[in-house]
Amino acid sequence: MNYGFIKVCAATPEIRVADVEFNTQNIIKAIEQSAANGSQLTVFPELCISGYTCGDLFNQPALIKACENALGAICKATEGIKTLVFVGAPIAAEGRLFNCAVAVNDGDIIGVVPKTYLPNYGEFYERRNFSPAPSTESCRTVSICGKQVNFGTDLIFKSQNYAEFTVAAEICEDLWSPKSPSIAYAQNGASIIVNLSCSDETAGKAEYRRNLVKMQSAKLICGYVYCDSGDGESTTDAVFSGHNIICENGCVLAESKLFDNGLIYSEIDVEMLATERRRISGSYCAEHSVCCVVPFEASRNDCSFERKFSRLPFVPEDGSALDERAELILTIQAKGLEKRFKHTQSKTAVIGVSGGLDSALALLVTCRAFKALGKDVKDIVAVTMPGFGTTKKTKSNSVELIKALGASVRTIPIGGSVLKHFKDIGHDEDDRNTTYENAQARMRTLVLMDIANDENGLVIGTGDLSELALGWATYNGDHMSMYGVNSSVPKTLVKYLIAYEARKLGGKRGKILNDILNTEISPELLPPDSDGKIAQKTEDIVGPYILHDFFLYYAIRRGFEPEKILFIANKTFEGVYDAQTIKKWLKNFYKRFFAQQFKRSCMPDGVKVGSVSLSPRGDWRMPSDAIAKLWLEQLD
Repeated sequence: MNYGFIKVCAATPEIRVADVEFNTQNIIKAIEQSAANGSQLTVFPELCISGYTCGDLFNQPALIKACENALGAICKATEGIKTLVFVGAPIAAEGRLFNCAVAVNDGDIIGVVPKTYLPNYGEFYERRNFSPAPSTESCRTVSICGKQVNFGTDLIFKSQNYAEFTVAAEICEDLWSPKSPSIAYAQNGASIIVNLSCSDETAGKAEYRRNLVKMQSAKLICGYVYCDSGDGESTTDAVFSGHNIICENGCVLAESKLFDNGLIYSEIDVEMLATERRRISGSYCAEHSVCCVVPFEASRNDCSFERKFSRLPFVPEDGSALDERAELILTIQAKGLEKRFKHTQSKTAVIGVSGGLDSALALLVTCRAFKALGKDVKDIVAVTMPGFGTTKKTKSNSVELIKALGASVRTIPIGGSVLKHFKDIGHDEDDRNTTYENAQARMRTLVLMDIANDENGLVIGTGDLSELALGWATYNGDHMSMYGVNSSVPKTLVKYLIAYEARKLGGKRGKILNDILNTEISPELLPPDSDGKIAQKTEDIVGPYILHDFFLYYAIRRGFEPEKILFIANKTFEGVYDAQTIKKWLKNFYKRFFAQQFKRSCMPDGVKVGSVSLSPRGDWRMPSDAIAKLWLEQLD
């Protein structure tokens, strides 16, 4: 299965100005190379058959006829190749000359799209030689190589064998214009926009061009394949760098180096784009219908899969971007808490600090909020509540972190209270079942809530998004608070936020935070081992958080089906986890996600910081009684 991934190629061959035969040979070689590599869509630069910089040579009939003959040669060379190919060529029609994107598939020209907006400023003089696309509301044709071919700006090319694989073309300046043709194309169902371009290189232009392509793909929720001219165009007044860019919904999937001409590839997920468009369908009501849908047959991609997926989809891969993102997220969390304190006029914050990741982050955020409000951090009542599983290391780290941040420390052992509770309900204290564990979590919540009543305070929740997704929280225990600052922060991101604060704070505070980062994740509800170390390890029970956060992102944010998530997870974590292990934990993710919705249905308020939230008042509305059978059957 292709799982909705369409392999695309942006190809910049070497050309010579007005040397149509040389250019055609290189175009054909590139088509054959891209097809051999599994490309289902290949895009070439603007006017690549003739060269964009021919100037008044475009007024020479010899050049125009040679280009038409070249199209015939390209058609013949592509017989049996079911890749959709777009090449740039000058086309004479209706008594005028047009700068066109010519669509070729399996030996036939199936459509010709003329350029709408012709630049006539600076170094560009296109109106001297070309006419802009004629306005049209109906299908029209043009004669090329003895055949009548669809012609106009109303063409959308639709695959007959791949759902959602629909393509439309615009040319260079069309993208720069305020009303790009791609807007109407996307509204009428085009999932991929191709752009045949000849954009000269000047200082700073590459960044602008990249941002333009990224934002267009984001705004239109589409794939965008931008192919630029390079070596061989005239350097009389300009230089061309072959800056090719493949984007998907605001993300750069592949990009060529400047002046490094050749072929770049990636896979665009048209299934995901369709899902995302349906999610915000109100923005995709077409102003008018594109009346001419051109069918084509797409090849299978049985070759290499080029696209890479981050193992940490919630965490920026760029180090500098990570610090900027971390600061923003911490600020958002703190701002949400600030507002809640202003509204409730609470005096104190009450927070249980365990020596683990989540409570450390919640404490850091609370300190930020108090400082922004001008409140004394001593009014943060940070409570350590050692129980049956608390280790010396976590107890020490919790107390030391509270002191280092300047909050007030209160230590309240819960063992005696829990044992009394066991006696009251008739539970054998040697039976270390769910009751044994959950009674501790609920006792801690009881302590925090009652201290908050005594101190005119708010109980700050520490649970994170990953725990909410898996239901890894004791109902009405750590599940409950008065404001959950971490409720939309996944575990993998919690780690990076704490690492950021450790670097920023440095000194003793940084050392303590780093020690917390290196501590096993555990609820510490079962006694330590014989060496006094953590015996109950969360990831041994529910699975690695790096996998669950990966599953969470693609299941909820992207709407991928289980087998598609399994496919990309196997590729992404190859060499880290074997296929059997990934499948095991993915099944566990779906089982827990469906079974534990009732906890999310009544979760406390908490600020949204990223693209995924499971709040029933925000992004996620799901019945608590939904059945996971459909999703699990896919994996079986």
